[in-house]
Amino acid sequence: MDNENRSCIDCGSAACRGKGGQFPPFCRTEHLDEALLERSLEILKGEGNAFSVAAAVNERDGYGTKSRIEETMHFAQLLGVKKIGIATCAGLIHEANALARVLRAQGYEIEAVPGRGYCLKALPDVLSEQTVRSFLGGVQVVGGRIDCFDTIDSTNAYLKRIAFDGAPDGTVAVAAEQTSGRGRRGRTFQSAAGKGVYLSVLLRPELTPAQLMPLTGLVAVAMSRAVDRVGGTNVQIKWTNDLVLNGRKLCGILTELSVEGETGALQYVVPGIGINVSQCEEDFDGDVAQIATSILRETGRRISRAELAAAMIEELDALYAALKSGDTSAYLEEYRRRCVTIGREVQLLWQDTKEKVTALDVDEEFGLIVRRENGTVETVRTGEVSVRGLYGYVE
Repeated sequence: MDNENRSCIDCGSAACRGKGGQFPPFCRTEHLDEALLERSLEILKGEGNAFSVAAAVNERDGYGTKSRIEETMHFAQLLGVKKIGIATCAGLIHEANALARVLRAQGYEIEAVPGRGYCLKALPDVLSEQTVRSFLGGVQVVGGRIDCFDTIDSTNAYLKRIAFDGAPDGTVAVAAEQTSGRGRRGRTFQSAAGKGVYLSVLLRPELTPAQLMPLTGLVAVAMSRAVDRVGGTNVQIKWTNDLVLNGRKLCGILTELSVEGETGALQYVVPGIGINVSQCEEDFDGDVAQIATSILRETGRRISRAELAAAMIEELDALYAALKSGDTSAYLEEYRRRCVTIGREVQLLWQDTKEKVTALDVDEEFGLIVRRENGTVETVRTGEVSVRGLYGYVE
């Protein structure tokens, strides 16, 4: 039999399982035809092939290294399924009980059904590349590479570090906890473990720093869309970049960029987003408890952090495409509709002074157009505003 007609069933080597030996000449792992590989990938990525893709990824990640139970849990996470049946009988009741204990220990909810065995009620809220990709639709640039962390100092800081090592355009960093998260003006951003989604993206657009002035406002719109999709909410925006739900801060955004010292050309830009998902009041320290909120706190709903992260990536990818095309007018109009600052008397903290002004509109670069008490109209691009009824401000 020639090598073209041989397959794994004809192999006596255990090299692919890390047990030594050599790969035979007909090994598909070592000698797969590139055209066949491309065709196989096209088929797997087609519509309705989520099951096949999950099976392939599960085998890639666990073949020869994971137990059957671990493979089953991984497969469930990749598919995002909500129920798994454990078929058993009286003679295997002890084994079924042991399996249920293992699943419970891993954070799965198990429900016993008399006469029918056990039912897995819900998946644990795992934030990993596999679980994020199980919810992720087609993207062009953002999310091509996703680095996930249980704990990290800062997702922004991480991307800035790897940017100089050549990390590709659209690389995403997402974490379940940040130990040194930062907000605007150097403030600490509280990033409770397992209670939020802390996500940053590395972008390398062929644009000037001046063309990126509207980026933070654009990201605010994109993140509002993501939260509304997954959380069933109606998020508003407080100028410039706070996402607000029921008068409290739900999300913060920090955008950082790097330029070449001699030419001033853009090297990269990193928008970072922190969204509060399941915090309770006691999860916020000090004065933050009166200002901040979470999706759970306002809606009573527990959502999947992986699903939210996937929605964030999809919306950032769509925004990036619009930004590079030069047409972000739809985002500007949506920002104006969502903005709780426009049309209200606000307190402006600007250049170390406090002043009551009326917010009239935002311009195309997301500068705040205000009317001062003396009647003059100006555009403010830096500073902060306090809006009556938000964050406890009542003056």
